[in-house]
Amino acid sequence: MKIGFDNDKYLKTQSAHIRERITSFGGKLYLEFGGKIFDDYHASRVLPGFLPDSKMKMLLELRDEAEIIIAICANDIEKSKVRGDIGITYDQDILRLIDIYTSFGLSVCGVVMTQFGGQQSAVAFEEKLKKLGVRVYRHYTIEGYPANIPLIVSDEGFGKNDYIETTRSLVVVTAPGPGSGKMAVCLSQLYHEHKRGVQAGYAKFETFPIWNLPLKHPVNLAYEAATTDLNDVNMIDPFHLEAYGETTVNYNRDIEIFPVLNTIFERIFGTSPYKSPTDMGVNMAGNCIIDDTVCCEASRQEVIRRYYKALVAAKNGEAVQNEIFALEVLMKQLGVTAEYRRCVQPALAATEKTGQPAAAMELPDGKIVVGKTSNLLGASSALILNALKALAGINSEIDLVSPVVIEPIQDLKVNHLGNKNPRLHTDEVLLALSISAATNPTAEKAMQALSLLRGCEMHSTVILSEVDLHTFSKLGVLVTCEPARQTNSLYHK
Repeated sequence: MKIGFDNDKYLKTQSAHIRERITSFGGKLYLEFGGKIFDDYHASRVLPGFLPDSKMKMLLELRDEAEIIIAICANDIEKSKVRGDIGITYDQDILRLIDIYTSFGLSVCGVVMTQFGGQQSAVAFEEKLKKLGVRVYRHYTIEGYPANIPLIVSDEGFGKNDYIETTRSLVVVTAPGPGSGKMAVCLSQLYHEHKRGVQAGYAKFETFPIWNLPLKHPVNLAYEAATTDLNDVNMIDPFHLEAYGETTVNYNRDIEIFPVLNTIFERIFGTSPYKSPTDMGVNMAGNCIIDDTVCCEASRQEVIRRYYKALVAAKNGEAVQNEIFALEVLMKQLGVTAEYRRCVQPALAATEKTGQPAAAMELPDGKIVVGKTSNLLGASSALILNALKALAGINSEIDLVSPVVIEPIQDLKVNHLGNKNPRLHTDEVLLALSISAATNPTAEKAMQALSLLRGCEMHSTVILSEVDLHTFSKLGVLVTCEPARQTNSLYHK
């Protein structure tokens, strides 16, 4: 995979910049952390070289100075809101996040329930957290928020919220997903700190949009593609342009809320420390791009992948027509179509020729390999084996996994486990390959090439099963699918 981003530089400059911001506020900073602290696969896809755990590693540089508050909206608990990327509810994700942060040695000082109004499920979850030894705080709904500033910045507004006890100079406020109330938590804490005579400031960490890239830069357009469900739109920051005569990029929600936020700062401190939404940010990612061409191409591919994902969602009955329209507009701005992906046409051609599902993959050297459906293997499984042969320099005519190994697995699936489809899924064919590698040097050579699949682009002519999608995700293969089913069954898994 071609590299376009200097990850080591990012870790050093980002942590140093946050330390500078802490110092500028007298030694204590509430940092609203947008997006994912770890597992940031969007950033790793559009900024090749950025590692999914880069932000976590950056925080570990500040481990001795940092502690974490996790915010969750009580309404999201009540309606069992689910994280679309990992398929668990927000309250379950709170437990997962606490485990992960503490396993890295980061201190979690508590969980705050925002917009708390006595919701039954929220109260039950609060009791569960307390029994697990987690400190829980309540922040209440403020009538007229965010416009009713006299009420908000008063003892009947922020003053009614629980004060969250913190001891360190950097307090990171994060959440399972958007709309959890992270900014309100930071502002409430600033109000309470000010009443206690403690100097503290606020800053915002958002990786995207990247403020010092052009508005229509592919990396920033890829961010719009990732947030079409939120109706986020990148915009020139008018406040920054007026204050400094400098063009920077932010997004609509931050720009819309800034006048209100500025007034709240003025009510708390007397004056606002910021002249623009861009001023609030601490993101240094734009300074660490070392090959703009690579990042632009990766971002174009990301927008197309989002487009195919939306098409599949529509096929599954989801109401995503507005998202599809927005993605088509973004693709037009980038000057690309779905066929821009080099793996699309070979996959479609194979299906047209055989009348069966097929898949194609673009390897790092630009070579295209194809997988076709057979009696033994599904198209995705055949594709993995064909790709590994090409990457390891193995003759394409050689069988990496003998039918003698495959057939007993098929017998187990059909005759003992009740599976109607005898063909091996991707996880099953990889297990068969690993077993073969114990006695077959050629299969072992193929296994050693598995890591080279990371970053490869793939397209399937049918919607893949959850098992296959999960396997490709683990391998780092970037997958798209045609919005078509392999069968006419109503239930698919």
